[in-house]
Amino acid sequence: MRYSPERKESVLRKMMPPHNRSIKQLAQEEGISEATLFNWRKQAREKGLLLPDGDSGPEGWSARDKFVAVLEAAAFNETDLAEYCRKKGIYPEQLSQWRKACERANDWDRENSRRLKTEKKADRQRIRQLERELRRKEKALAETAVLLVLQKKAQAIWGDPEDE
Repeated sequence: MRYSPERKESVLRKMMPPHNRSIKQLAQEEGISEATLFNWRKQAREKGLLLPDGDSGPEGWSARDKFVAVLEAAAFNETDLAEYCRKKGIYPEQLSQWRKACERANDWDRENSRRLKTEKKADRQRIRQLERELRRKEKALAETAVLLVLQKKAQAIWGDPEDE
């Protein structure tokens, strides 16, 4: 069944904040199949619209929806931000947390590189320490081997001191 663009737009607005109606609820109210509504939401998201899952509230928004909200609100002053948050049904603190999460996510490679560099340095120090310990033990082993050989030669030359 074909739906008019106006009807589609109207239903999509009901999915958007502050209404945040679930697809199941809209399907019952509007008499439109859930599959059709999921498809409409998917198409609207691909166009860049903020359409979070209505069942979950702002805590359950997808990372993409949170990112879109952060982008939309980036240039707002305090008054505009408060109005935007009211319209979307979120708190400014949530938006601030999402922004920080986006910043951390974009900085992961530098953080990862720094962590790897620190681990590499610690590994090199550990390897040097183990190599020093190995050389010391090899010297001690070689010294013990020489002493055993000399002891056997002395026994061969002078005999076993315990036999006398």
